[in-house]
Parts: sequence; C-alpha cells; structure tokens
Amino acid sequence: MRRWINLLALLPNTLLTILVISIAFLRFYDQTDFTLLGYVAHPRTWSNRLTVAALLVAMVNLGVEWNRRNRETDRLARAEAQRIAEEQRRIAEAERATRRARIEAERDLALLNFLVDPSPHNREVLMQVIALLTEYRDSL
Repeated sequence: MRRWINLLALLPNTLLTILVISIAFLRFYDQTDFTLLGYVAHPRTWSNRLTVAALLVAMVNLGVEWNRRNRETDRLARAEAQRIAEEQRRIAEAERATRRARIEAERDLALLNFLVDPSPHNREVLMQVIALLTEYRDSL
C-alpha cells in the first residue's frame, strides 16, 4: 500500500510536466514544424484547455505536498514526544534507584550500629528503618 501511495504522489508532478510540454508544443509550433500538429484541430483551443488542466494538476500537487509535509511534521512531533516520555521514564527510574540505594544504605547502617552496640537507641533506630522498609516494600 505504501508503494502505491509513493507512486501516486509522483503522478501530479509528472502530469504537470507533460501538460506544460504539451502546452508549449501546441502554442509555439505549427504543422510546418511538426506534421503531427496537422492532425490537431484548433491547437490554440487545446492549448487553453491544457492550461486549465495544468492549473488543476498544480492545485492537486499542492494538496499532495501539503499532506506529505503535515504527515512528516506529525511523525517528527510523535518522535519528539516519545523521546521526551522515554527521558522522563529514565529520570524517574534513576530517582527510584537513588531512593532505593539511600534506604538500603540507611538499613545497613542501622543494622551495623545495632550489631556493634545493641543499645535501646540503636534498637529503636533499627525498628524505625524496618517499619519504613515494611511500608515501602512494594514501591522499592
């Protein structure tokens, strides 16, 4: 499907080129230059008709190019939004990892303090760290 869309996008430019060449051929040459023009009745009238057709094709080409640019701009905007979302996700993950490391260091320090000196104060600090770990168990 994508190939056909790309092929059809070339059609207006190609048709416009052919029309402009035909207009010039009908407008500036006569049957003394090309005997083929002897078969065309009223070359000026046909030239005028082809000029109108060329204007219509130019308008179609403008629409095709406008659509292509809008799709490209859309694609770039989506890619930028995806990049920003990925960056925010990476930042949030880094913040979670930092918080997790800080809490784990606090836990290890409290446990070591309690093992070295099992005083009531160190026991209370260890219990607070255990309560914090219990509270945030799923989010860590």
